[in-house]
Amino acid sequence: MAEKEAELSTLEATESASPEKAVAEAGESPAAEVRNEELPVSRGEIDQLQAEYEQLKKERDGLIERLARLQAEFENARKRSEKEKADFRDYATGSVVEQFLPVLDNFELALKSVGTTEQLKAGVELIVKQMEEILRGFQVQAVATVGQEFDPRHHEAMGSVEREDLPDQHVAEEIRKGYKLREKLLRPALVRVVSNSKQKSE
Repeated sequence: MAEKEAELSTLEATESASPEKAVAEAGESPAAEVRNEELPVSRGEIDQLQAEYEQLKKERDGLIERLARLQAEFENARKRSEKEKADFRDYATGSVVEQFLPVLDNFELALKSVGTTEQLKAGVELIVKQMEEILRGFQVQAVATVGQEFDPRHHEAMGSVEREDLPDQHVAEEIRKGYKLREKLLRPALVRVVSNSKQKSE
């Protein structure tokens, strides 16, 4: 009986021992030994890695320098393009204004004249013809109106007029001239449109 109690005590003492203590008593595991060991790297491999690093760093610096140079060139090109546009716009504007300066001179002369109303009217008509000639030189022409079929692309209706001598929906009167540059409309002509009740009834 005493022997059985001694064996039972020994078994309980073994089971109550902590796992950490058991590991410590057994010693370190092989994995721990592998982690603690340094991986063998030769001096030649270290030099090769260092050379590759320096090469990549050099290439990176070259790309950064190239990018900075391209950005500077792009900015210079943008500024040059803006300046050229501004110069061309000034040149084009100056050319147009130069053509109209004689017209302005003639208007000023007309205002200073002391002639009759008929003489003043004749002078203004000559100035208008001079201006129309300049506009034709720029390929600017008036939009055809009276007698033409109403076209909403070129005409803007300001009302209708009852008339039987013109076809319905044709232009009867021109209130303000319209102009176009070649085929591009600059402004529509303001017109009154024919309302022909006789034609409608037919």
